[in-house]
Order: sequence, then C-alpha cells, then structure tokens
Amino acid sequence: MLQTTQPAFSTSEGLRVLLVRLHDAGPGAWRTDPEAAALMQYTIRKYAGLARKHRQEPEDAAPAAFDAMRTSSVRGADDPWAVVTRAVDITLKADEQAAGMLCSTHQARRAEYSGFHEAERFSDRETSITEYHPAFRVEAPEDTDDENDDRSEQARRALEETIALFVALDWPEDVTRAAIEYISGRLIETGSRRAAYESLRRDKHARALLDMPRVSWTTLLRVVLGSPDPTLGATNTGRGVLLRLTRGYPVAEIAADDDLALTIILANPITVRGGELT
Repeated sequence: MLQTTQPAFSTSEGLRVLLVRLHDAGPGAWRTDPEAAALMQYTIRKYAGLARKHRQEPEDAAPAAFDAMRTSSVRGADDPWAVVTRAVDITLKADEQAAGMLCSTHQARRAEYSGFHEAERFSDRETSITEYHPAFRVEAPEDTDDENDDRSEQARRALEETIALFVALDWPEDVTRAAIEYISGRLIETGSRRAAYESLRRDKHARALLDMPRVSWTTLLRVVLGSPDPTLGATNTGRGVLLRLTRGYPVAEIAADDDLALTIILANPITVRGGELT
C-alpha cells in the first residue's frame, strides 16, 4: 500500500519552524523560497473544502492564509494551524457575504452589516416593497419617561462586558481585567477618549506593569477606546467597544464582528509574546 509523505510544515510545530525561518530571512523569502511556494499550494488543498463551503474557489484561501502566516501571533501560537484556519474561515465567510451583498469584503466584516441579506431585485417578490420592507413602516413614538437610568451601573456593565469579550477570545482574564480597568481609570481622569488614548499609548510604565507586548497594548487601546483617526470618529472603529457598550449596543452584535474578533485574537499577549518580545 502506497503511503504519501506529508511535508514537515503540515504539523503545527513544522509550520512554526518554517514561518520563523521565513520571517528571519526577510520579506523577499516568501517570493523566492521553494518551501514557501509549496506551503501555499498545500494551503490551497488543505482549505479547498472550507472554500467551497463559503462558495469560494480553493485558491481564494491562499491570500487569507498568507496574511495570517506573516503575523507574530501565528508564529507564537500554541497551535499555529488552528489560528490560520480561524483566520481563513473568517476571511472566506466575509468574501461570501460581500459577494452576496454587493459590497467590499471590509464592509461585510463589520458588525453593522451582519444583519443584511443578499442583494435581490424588487421584481423577485410578488408583494410590493412598501408592504414588507421595514423602512416603510411608521412606528409609534417611544416613551421617553424612563431616561434617567443609573449611568454608573451602565458604565460598570459595559466595562465587564468589554473584559468578557476579550476573555472569550482567549485573552488571559487577570491581565485583561487589570488592563481594561486601568484604561477606564485613565479615561475618567482625562475626560476624553482621544486624550486617554494618547496618554496611555505613551505610558511605558503601565505596559511594563501589565507585562504586555507593545502590539497587544496598542491594539487593546484602539479596540477599547476607538481609533484616534478623526476620519473614523463616526464609525464603530472610531467609537471603540467601551463607548458602544455604554450606549447600549448589544454585546452579541459587537461579538459578531469577525474583523474585530480576528484583531483581538491576533493581538493576544500570550501568543504575541511567544513570537516577538517587543
């Protein structure tokens, strides 16, 4: 009976060894190294079934895997192939949604697009659009008598939900809680998310105290407080998770944002520290 020999990189440890070698060799190694080319061909075969599940071609899995494999989080992960598989699945799912909704992959990854259905012609339905589409419904005015909620409790709940979101994506609970509570304290002191972000970004003492890699720290600040980019101020990326939860956004909606989830997963301080001690 014939037995086919699997390449060394088919195991998680073998993949780690190859990715570390390619990283150390510099960016040009991916273009010239024969083993890198073989890895991409293997990736196409490995994820062919996953690609077809999301109505994509097997070759579409390669770019997603390539992007993940170049990160320090994959190199330092306990199971590099598991992290790559998760990243490929998220990207292929977003590609499938983007094709159906006639939008970009980046838009399809955002939580605010998760409830949209695939594009369809008005003529595909027998019923007039005015009869079934919610945009044409007139709702009764909301009762505004109960607007004096306990803001302190709401803020505390938002803080706990933010911590739970990171812990659910495998961040260590003790470090996560200490870091997010520290961020919250600085936010109260400064009174502004942007001021808190800039202050914390330069706070080397806090990062050393929390023993958190730079990549993990800056990602945590950006996710929790929002991007400091003024052009993103009106977007979910600009608002940040803590503000969105404080304003009553459902935590399930935020957790369903695959792009956000992948950002958090790849910045896990344990896996980042395993790949780069910076």
